[in-house]
Amino acid sequence: MRAGAARGREVACPAVERDAEALEIVVDPARPSGRTLLADGVEQSYVDVADARYLHFEYVRRIAAGIDLAAPRGVALTALHLGGGALTLPRWLAATRPGTAQRVIERDPGVVELVRRKLPPLPPEVVVAVGDAREAVTEAPSGAYDVVVADVYRAARMPPQVAALEFAAQVARVLRPDGLYLINLTDLPPLAHTRGQVATLRAVFADVCLVADRRMLRGRRYGNVVLAASPAAGRLPVVRLANRVAADPVPGTVLHAATLDEFAAGALPVTDADLG
Repeated sequence: MRAGAARGREVACPAVERDAEALEIVVDPARPSGRTLLADGVEQSYVDVADARYLHFEYVRRIAAGIDLAAPRGVALTALHLGGGALTLPRWLAATRPGTAQRVIERDPGVVELVRRKLPPLPPEVVVAVGDAREAVTEAPSGAYDVVVADVYRAARMPPQVAALEFAAQVARVLRPDGLYLINLTDLPPLAHTRGQVATLRAVFADVCLVADRRMLRGRRYGNVVLAASPAAGRLPVVRLANRVAADPVPGTVLHAATLDEFAAGALPVTDADLG
């Protein structure tokens, strides 16, 4: 999630009373086919209506790289998206892996309706539902998904109910044994939230890595961190992922094993009790 100016405005939608957020989709003046979903002027999602494979934000490219490298190219998957926004990743998955069965849980009905009216329709394999992310995971059958992606925010914060060890355990349950869990976090120095989330995932999953801008890891900026986890030891394509994100227009780096140990030293898993 990034701050952004609302220019090239296409439509404005009344705020959802629950959160009092003004929702709108704006045209990217630098890319006529680009559309940005804004909430109170803050960028939430970006979609290219002419090319679903185009991924504008670097954190989205990092999540996509994790998925892309974890399974043979073009093979259809089963995916659960917690947080929908403008459905950037569901559109990308549908374009790159046709036939992928996808379920999207978006808490804000205003977002769902605006995106439905103003952006291209989705293939029938993508089902969008209004609901709560934790409830959706708790109610899902065990071993149902190859991939779970969490990009859940409320007022620019990760809700506590999706940050706890108990939630991570439920995600592990609904994943297949070699499945992949990817999380988008926003954080600022000294990255205490990220360290706690690393410790939380490592208490549940056998393999965990972190992807971020080097400047963030040096404590020089606020921004996005992507965490990847799998129930299977050695499952994450760490070397290939590191090569991919290093070559990105916004270069990233991967922490895994010993480097992740060093990063998260002293951090403890976060539980429901800790979050009240």
